[in-house]
Amino acid sequence: MLNVYSRARDGETLLSRSFRAKEFACKDGTDPLFVDSELVQVLQAIRDHFGAPVVITSGYRTAAYNATLPGASKNSQHIQGRAADFWVEGVPVATVAAYAEKLLPGRGGIGRYPKDAAHPTRKTGWVHVDTRPNKSRWTL
Repeated sequence: MLNVYSRARDGETLLSRSFRAKEFACKDGTDPLFVDSELVQVLQAIRDHFGAPVVITSGYRTAAYNATLPGASKNSQHIQGRAADFWVEGVPVATVAAYAEKLLPGRGGIGRYPKDAAHPTRKTGWVHVDTRPNKSRWTL
């Protein structure tokens, strides 16, 4: 279920034991923000499984903000509030993505963005997870 929150009014609202609405807000500072409740459940399951903080680097995006990002899809699940890019403290991208596969068998999007020699400017690797009805997997 897609929920609407106000960054200003609801930013501190807990969406689960570990995540607040503001963590999903668009980086351009706009209000409101949209968050799929299933996405929050998936991220909470990942947090619980690894027992380590999940750092969301990108959640909801407005279409205008998304258009400024190199390589971002015009049909990004972020625009629909159904996606998050994140990393788990101390856990490799491949390990996080493998666990996400168990949570979203046969559906959802899982992208792997490892920190590796091919991407020397990345500060850390990250995983993309979304709750689309079909299955999509990729690695960059």
